[in-house]
Amino acid sequence: MSAPTDPDMTDLLGRLARVPSGRRSKWVVLGVWIIALLALGTFAGKLTGAQQNDNVTWLPDSAESTQAYKLAEKFGNSDQVPVVLVYERPSGITDADRLAVGADATRFRQVEHVVADKLLGPIPSQDGQALEILVPISMGADGWSRLTSVVGAINDAAVERPDGLSFYATGPAGYAAEFGKVFASIDGLLLYSAAAVVIVILLATYGPMLWALPLITVAFALVISQAAVFGATKLGLTVNAQSQAILTVLVFGAGTDYALLLVARYREELRRHPDKHEAMAVALHRAGPAVLASGCTVMVSMLALLVAEMNSTKGIGPVCAIGIAVALLAMLTLLPALLVIVDRWIFWPRHPNFGTVNETESGIWARVGFAIARRPRTVWIGTALALGAVAFGAIGLESNGIANKDAFVGSSAAVTGTEVLERHFDAGTGTPVMVIASAARADAVASALGSTPGITAPSRPIIKGDLVYLEGTLSDPPDSRAADATIDRVRAAVHAVDPASKVGGQTAVVLDIKHAVAHDNRVIVPVVLAIVMVILMVLLRAVLAPILLTATVVLSYLAALGLSHWIFDLAEFKGADAGLPLLTFVFLVALGIDYNIFLMSRVHEEAAKHRTKAGALIGLAATGGVITSAGLVLAGTFAVFATMPVVTFAEMGIVIAVGVLLDTVIVRSILVTALTLDIGDRIWWPSALARPRIAAAPEPEVSLSK
Repeated sequence: MSAPTDPDMTDLLGRLARVPSGRRSKWVVLGVWIIALLALGTFAGKLTGAQQNDNVTWLPDSAESTQAYKLAEKFGNSDQVPVVLVYERPSGITDADRLAVGADATRFRQVEHVVADKLLGPIPSQDGQALEILVPISMGADGWSRLTSVVGAINDAAVERPDGLSFYATGPAGYAAEFGKVFASIDGLLLYSAAAVVIVILLATYGPMLWALPLITVAFALVISQAAVFGATKLGLTVNAQSQAILTVLVFGAGTDYALLLVARYREELRRHPDKHEAMAVALHRAGPAVLASGCTVMVSMLALLVAEMNSTKGIGPVCAIGIAVALLAMLTLLPALLVIVDRWIFWPRHPNFGTVNETESGIWARVGFAIARRPRTVWIGTALALGAVAFGAIGLESNGIANKDAFVGSSAAVTGTEVLERHFDAGTGTPVMVIASAARADAVASALGSTPGITAPSRPIIKGDLVYLEGTLSDPPDSRAADATIDRVRAAVHAVDPASKVGGQTAVVLDIKHAVAHDNRVIVPVVLAIVMVILMVLLRAVLAPILLTATVVLSYLAALGLSHWIFDLAEFKGADAGLPLLTFVFLVALGIDYNIFLMSRVHEEAAKHRTKAGALIGLAATGGVITSAGLVLAGTFAVFATMPVVTFAEMGIVIAVGVLLDTVIVRSILVTALTLDIGDRIWWPSALARPRIAAAPEPEVSLSK
């Protein structure tokens, strides 16, 4: 699968390939990895504690809501998150209810980390059917983990209620506690689920023995990559629950992909070489450059996220790049060493003994190639039109964020509490708009805030030094478009009387996130496409092929988004996270190009010997099975996200899984092969392979007898 290289580079690659495949050096490689695991393993377990899951930490310092958050520290409110406790009796609140809720409020003040002097309530609703208590919680450095435990303690304290009086914890801290419960168990669930997917596919691909070696190698890579990411957090890298979850799935999926490709080439070479060490050295020499180029493509594409405004998006790039780098290193060193240590018996029951026939030459993908070769132009045009039709489904996808009440799959106490709250109180209760301005203009700013449509019950100004702090309650749900519009109106109104004023709060944070994501979409998408094309041009030494390959991956991404939109509708998901299109684009383009590299680097290798049309058929036959298995592994591991009880994770898993399957089964095997067969040698323009080869024998006719 290797790309063409100069003689010096070929010699260097050959020498490096013999390190993990050497008779003695294989043991050195294994020893180095074991030492690294023992030395770094303890740091991997600390990564979860280094997460930053507060939305405000995801934004750059230039965001207005971030600046408001920092100014609020002077007033002691910046690290306080309220849980809204709502009680409901549809037939009307009784005196016994009021006494019980009052007793609850007294107990809540005793809960550790509750800001007792700022607790508000019980507050009755105007219809007399509900009561609410606002309990501020000091987050401290523990973040979501503290909110989860404190809200749990508050729930435990509210134990003595009259029959028929319902009770729910909602608001910012209520939702944070729900998310905290999910993310507390997500790492283990993802780990075991991804491992199960990998084991099943490896068992189906290689039988009852070989599956263990790639899984052991992936386990080494995951632990060491988690330790490396933890070290990067000490240098300022932002890691949240999402990026850590992606790291787990990506190392399992991509790492196993690289393992499958290497093992496939090793098995091929075992049939040609009696010595397993020589077979591995040749396999690494031939397949290594393509695997390395694929991994580097993913890493560089992920690092393009560093230009994002969003700290959370910016952090995902290095996290994934570190994971891919460690997985790549493990698969090119540790796995080869393990394979040559255990010998050929690991392939039982189908031993690739020296001199046996390579079954891929007459397998299903060889037959698919010959079928495409009959009418390649008809095939690629029809396939492209079908994918384009599916891509139209992406047009109606709304990625403006997901309301808190729509963020969970299934039931949630916080969601039910929000519904109760909206029936009896202002929808924005517990999620105030925060305004910090010059104390000299306190009255004017207070008037501007109070007169803004969408704001009710503005607070009294609190003045400290030269600053004034005010809050306003939103009349609309805090995560609605109407609330976003209110934030824009508040900012316009208060900036008009005090240009230096800052408007913050949870709704303002989410609105600023949407603005930052829009910026990132405009910047990162062209950067990733440019990176991918440049790498392909260097690898294939051509211009036309990289342009076509990149176009096919973009088409595949749009089709995946369109098909996933229909799945979202069937699952009754309401909307999509603002960052979904960008993150899935980066992953699908980077990982989709991987499969094109695996295929086209082999086609390039064979085209130099047999011309392009024959090379395309040989390349598809040789790589078709392993690439399909690799795609199933990657799609399966990302599909694990679809089982998560959080809609954002489920949607991301669906899009990436659908996209990978489309790419490996349709785009890579059918569309790219048909394009290559139709265009022929010209696909390598302007390299030497695109020029007429006068001295060479005519390109053989493609036999259709198979």
